[in-house]
Amino acid sequence: MAEGRTVGLTGLGTYVPEEVLTGEEIAEVSGIPEEVVVEKMGMREKHVCEPDADHVSDMCVAAGRDALADADVDADDLDLVLFHGSEYKDHVVWSAAADVAERLGADDAYAHESYALCAGAPIAIRHTAAQLRVGDIDRALLVTASREEDLVDYRDGDASFMFNFGSGAAATVLEADPAADRTRAVVRESAATTDGSFSRDVVMPAGGSGRPPSRETVEAGEHTLTVPDPDDMKERLADVSAPSFLAVADDALADSGYEREDVDFLALTHMKRSFHEYLCGELGVDEDESYYLDDYGHVQSADQALALREGLDRDRVDDGDVVLFLAAGTGYTWAATVVEWADS
Repeated sequence: MAEGRTVGLTGLGTYVPEEVLTGEEIAEVSGIPEEVVVEKMGMREKHVCEPDADHVSDMCVAAGRDALADADVDADDLDLVLFHGSEYKDHVVWSAAADVAERLGADDAYAHESYALCAGAPIAIRHTAAQLRVGDIDRALLVTASREEDLVDYRDGDASFMFNFGSGAAATVLEADPAADRTRAVVRESAATTDGSFSRDVVMPAGGSGRPPSRETVEAGEHTLTVPDPDDMKERLADVSAPSFLAVADDALADSGYEREDVDFLALTHMKRSFHEYLCGELGVDEDESYYLDDYGHVQSADQALALREGLDRDRVDDGDVVLFLAAGTGYTWAATVVEWADS
């Protein structure tokens, strides 16, 4: 276990837009049977953004204010604002972190961004906790938001594993050596692993330097996410995904002084229902020791905070509980972070 100052999670905030897209509506547009969308994919409904509202920065500001209020911290007391959300933001080649810091009034903080796609939350906590432990900073706000649902074409069957993409945001406040009565959770250890052989399996074909945007790329519909060879990706991923999820979970738990049987609540990336249930079973987590996000969908690196928020609201997380943040992002990276809940 790393030496240094104790890192506490002192504030938690979330935000989702009001607009909802149901599994029934997805089934109608995609042609996939409603039972498959709702039961297999785990999509009863999800929150989506209006075209001209709830941009990534807006949602981050809303979640950030919620987290700062929860921590009873002023924005001008922050040393760092870290954005770990989607690369699909208000603008291309643009710092959402700087914009969020400015709008929150974090005048004494520096701001930067971290990208691990949907594995972003455990990794952002890991990196920030390391800075806090050694005294580089004293207080940080981590923010994330996604509206990658904009990039999904429900008529593209090759992109069906992304039909669960929803919109929303989350934020956490991390502090070094916070007072016990302000500590909602103590941050322990993390683990991560990457298999880069999947790096080109999920892409938006046009818009980058490889294929710059043009009238032709727009007319060809090349500005939505797709999977060039879905069968090949599925076949290769099937052999490595579950072992990688469990490996990073085991490593983060072991480095924190725990085993699988010690997990009291699992905050897990949204995925198809059967895989969620499989991982819960392997980790010894009962149904009431997790929260399946079938009313949110997959909100990129906000999933863990959204699941934890629901767990708290349903009294599934108690003082002293071991909470495991477990995530995966295309690329493919798997990551885990352990926190010990200290406030309910």
